[in-house]
Amino acid sequence: MQQIHTGHCLCGAVSFETEGPLRPITACHCSQCRRQTGLYYAATSTSADRLTIRGEEKLSWYRASDAAGRGFCSTCGSALFWRADGAESISILAGAFDQPLGVGMGVHIYCADKGDYYEIPEDGARRYPGDDS
Repeated sequence: MQQIHTGHCLCGAVSFETEGPLRPITACHCSQCRRQTGLYYAATSTSADRLTIRGEEKLSWYRASDAAGRGFCSTCGSALFWRADGAESISILAGAFDQPLGVGMGVHIYCADKGDYYEIPEDGARRYPGDDS
């Protein structure tokens, strides 16, 4: 049986569906992700060919760096996607999915850049000072 996961932005203008298994959650603590979300960016990912997006006319992309784009709803501002240039996969914010998601925390990245107003939870996930490569 094929795994199907659905989700949407806060206002529902942008919705999506994924087919197949999702990667464990990556929590990114870099300054860009903190500025976008207010805490840290918790996302899973799938290959772009297993993602269907509805309401793409309301999906806007912001180039926060020379290497990737961040997709968000132009109506309500919900952060939804992150995609590295040329990548076959796309990251999707875990909080945008309908529950249950069934995917646990896998890794914390850019821990050396985390905000001073929170502690990284003891959740058993690997931690890296930068990226996980």
